[in-house]
Amino acid sequence: MEKINTLSIDIETYSDVDLQKSGVYRYVQSEAFEILLVGYSINYGKVNVIDLAQGEKIPIEIIRAFTDEQIIKWAFNSQFERICFSEYLRRFYPEEFVGYSIGEDSTHDYLNPVSWKCTMTWSAYLGLPLSLEGVGAVLGLEEQKLKEGKELIRYFCMPCNPTKSNKGRTRNLPIHDKGKWEKFKKYNIRDVEVELSIQSRLKNFPVPEFIWEEFYLDQQINDRGIALDMNVVNYAIGFNERSKEVLYEQIQKLTGLDNPNSVVQMKSWLAKNGIIADSLDKKSVKNLIKTSSSSMIKEVLKIRQQLSKSSVKKYQAMENAVCRDFRARGMFRFYGANRSGRWAGRMIQLQNLPQNHLPDLRQARELVSVGNYEAMEILYDDIPDTLSQLIRTAFVPRKGMKFVVADFSAIEARVLSHLAKEKWRSEVFKKNGDIYCASASAMFGVPVEKHGQNSELRQKGKIAELALGYGGSVSALTSMGALEMGLEEDELQPLVDSWRSANPNIVRFWWEVDRCIKRCIKEHIQTETHGIRFIYQSGMLFIELPSGRRLSYVKPKIGENRFGGESVTYEGIGGTKKWERIESYGPKFVENIVQAISRDILMYAMKTLSYCLICGHVHDELIIECSKDVSLTEICKQMGRTPPWIPGLILRADGYECDFYQKD
Repeated sequence: MEKINTLSIDIETYSDVDLQKSGVYRYVQSEAFEILLVGYSINYGKVNVIDLAQGEKIPIEIIRAFTDEQIIKWAFNSQFERICFSEYLRRFYPEEFVGYSIGEDSTHDYLNPVSWKCTMTWSAYLGLPLSLEGVGAVLGLEEQKLKEGKELIRYFCMPCNPTKSNKGRTRNLPIHDKGKWEKFKKYNIRDVEVELSIQSRLKNFPVPEFIWEEFYLDQQINDRGIALDMNVVNYAIGFNERSKEVLYEQIQKLTGLDNPNSVVQMKSWLAKNGIIADSLDKKSVKNLIKTSSSSMIKEVLKIRQQLSKSSVKKYQAMENAVCRDFRARGMFRFYGANRSGRWAGRMIQLQNLPQNHLPDLRQARELVSVGNYEAMEILYDDIPDTLSQLIRTAFVPRKGMKFVVADFSAIEARVLSHLAKEKWRSEVFKKNGDIYCASASAMFGVPVEKHGQNSELRQKGKIAELALGYGGSVSALTSMGALEMGLEEDELQPLVDSWRSANPNIVRFWWEVDRCIKRCIKEHIQTETHGIRFIYQSGMLFIELPSGRRLSYVKPKIGENRFGGESVTYEGIGGTKKWERIESYGPKFVENIVQAISRDILMYAMKTLSYCLICGHVHDELIIECSKDVSLTEICKQMGRTPPWIPGLILRADGYECDFYQKD
């Protein structure tokens, strides 16, 4: 066999664990897990397939390549291949397996990610789809993923239902359909060929080495995982079932309906009681409760609210994802949001956990952890809501350790103010002031204090800050809940005008970015404003950030917007989750830029604190598992360091310690 420098791989596997629900880390821990086929190419050469399911063996040179950090391994979503081969080597070649854990870490079961590169991450970095099929189609590759693959995967890679015709078996093997198996091998080979074609097509747009270093740190955090208190998880699921049974009986008794969960039946019942409801979504039910004069209708709708709480789904996701050491892994998709390069959540979705506002959070958690449902019933009127608020508390540090949770204060507002050179705002941050009060003060020309003079204006400052920083107008205020907060409709446009008048440099920044991008696309030249560069190259628009990272926009064009003016369009994954042409303009690009820089600042902090055991991150927050003598003050100080590539930006990180995760 020739000397291996680069290995391109794709594998087909079987497990009785649902990969989509449980993730690859739990998937490979099943005793039924096995690798069926290994498609590979050495040094970009001919693709071969090893039929493990029918007794073929992986050559020892390739086995050793998996642990050789000098040999680069490529795969589309390489995390899957790396974790599968970690389990495979530990089972069948324990003498060849090498983990990368330090004594107190929990990454010891996995191959070191430093020599594994990911074609999907490369695609995401360039603004392309996150599927092999999607990338192949957008790039117009000659080699396309074979369409029949999904059916073959269902047939060979997942358990099947026992039937008379299949003689009661629960799994399909190669012997059960030799023709399909041969097609499956071709499918495996084709996937490697498509990956090689993608690499060839993208070679003029390489991923910078510092992005690969970020990817390796991300993989380490995914490998480490975060511990779960399974007592809380299991009892919460049981409590939810008991609570829902009681509530269901109550609402049936009150309404006489067979199925109170039915929207049609509930609307009909409401109509008979004098209420015409166009919708029964969360917002509509909340409004109906507020406006109804009937105590019975209020009670029915409140019970319906409780029944519609989907908090238990998070606990079920925990139950699905937890590994044998009671840690959940693989919850972060690197570059999952390719417009900004932020992470996307997977499985449990830490990015959208409900907040907790219970004053007696610890007591409620304790009742669940010991299974005391009777006390919960007595002490808490709304059990589904209480369980929802306890979701975060199911995440715990290992025994003898603590969590330090630290996050940036108003990171996007700070970055936006710094880039736009809106100096009065930066002065507020320098003095650790309240940006909502300061904004209201600048808008209305009077001093505003949080608990002092003109404090009623702070809420207007807050809603304006949250809704208007990226070109938002009246509709943005409305969707942010301005009317529900007590603002009148005729106040909204003046609020927009006041905010923009108070922030002229931010408004100027929006339209300078708009002008630079349009000129870059029209004239195919490099433009620059506010320290941000815009580059047109080979049918791509790149926005180069202060960190050196680039945002990518595919096939940009100048089009016409609905008002008859010029707009920028590009290809990407839109609101329909499909590949389509997306319209954008200056303020929206500014949002991408600010969120991307905020992401880079978080990553800088993650690198600074990589000696700590980071086990999670949510938006602009880090969750660190550490020994009890680690200094919270020092971690916040390290996190709040300004990166050298954005001098003058004023950062602040605050944090707290806890023995279970919570929102401080």
